[in-house]
Amino acid sequence: MAVAVGTFELHFPMAHSLKEKRQVLRCVMDRVKAKFNVSIAEVEHHDLWQRGTVGVAIVGNDRTLLDQIGQRIEEILSGHEEAHLTECQWEYL
Repeated sequence: MAVAVGTFELHFPMAHSLKEKRQVLRCVMDRVKAKFNVSIAEVEHHDLWQRGTVGVAIVGNDRTLLDQIGQRIEEILSGHEEAHLTECQWEYL
């Protein structure tokens, strides 16, 4: 069994309130969760309106598969027009 934990720091340049940030963040997280069936949640910067950190957990049988899923998640997060991916870290357990 392999476990991958990803941390993604996002910047929301168009957000002017926490409500706007959370709306965009919820959209991004719902898209990732629906497409890959992973656990995802906002883990830091809850009260900052232009910054957020998302944690993702993936469990599988093969680390190669986890790497592929992780890269596709990074592509989705970096390709969103209202959320810019500023930092990404993966840890394998």
